[in-house]
Amino acid sequence: MSPFSPFDLMRLSMNTSMMLMQANSVIAMRVMGMAGVWTVSPQENNRMVGEKMRAGMKSGIAAQRSALSGGSMTDIAEAALAPVKRTTAANARRLTRSGPKNPF
Repeated sequence: MSPFSPFDLMRLSMNTSMMLMQANSVIAMRVMGMAGVWTVSPQENNRMVGEKMRAGMKSGIAAQRSALSGGSMTDIAEAALAPVKRTTAANARRLTRSGPKNPF
């Protein structure tokens, strides 16, 4: 296992924080969509369940690959975070574009 630096921990922390902020906005937009305030597709509820399973599987595979190739603990964590971060960022972009429903 390779060593890591404090900068590796800072990068992991920043990437995790960004993903968590985007996840909170995605959750808010989906809840508003369920309340009829935000424009979401009719398949959004099914999508949010299925994507978690896919991102979780990809995350586990990426972490295992990183660990088996001798990555440091932060490399393994970054590899595990990457698929979740990608999915969360894509959802945030997509849902932000759809915007709130027009009441008129």
